[in-house]
Amino acid sequence: MKTILLTVFMLWNFQGIKAQNTIKMENQIEIQAITDAIENYYFKGIYEDDEILLGNVFQPGTFLFGDVKGQPYFKTVDLYLDGVKNRQSPKNSGKPFKGEILHISVVNSIAVAELNVKMYDFNYRDFLSFHKINGKWLIVNKMLTDTSR
Repeated sequence: MKTILLTVFMLWNFQGIKAQNTIKMENQIEIQAITDAIENYYFKGIYEDDEILLGNVFQPGTFLFGDVKGQPYFKTVDLYLDGVKNRQSPKNSGKPFKGEILHISVVNSIAVAELNVKMYDFNYRDFLSFHKINGKWLIVNKMLTDTSR
């Protein structure tokens, strides 16, 4: 009887481990999809001033909030993309650009990514809120602050 109980207990514990690994694996797939969106649309769009590429990762109607050099910052995504389109790209400016993903956290269909973006004479810390809409991870809110002081 002890052997049967021990066997049942061991099988039950292994099932729990398997379920935890499945959850971790699913999160890793989602984290990789968000990483791809950040690297191939967000960072690349900013670096090349490609407002169409960059716009593909934003949900229409998204707001951007934060501060730049101590001054409040607020824009709609449309105003932000227009500014990107009409500035000299970091790629063509000759100044350094580096985008770095610091952390991504995913819960079901929502996620938050913390980034560091060095461009021009700024060092931005970005917090991007993502929502998975129709199978695609889109930025639904952006908060930023200039940490270069």
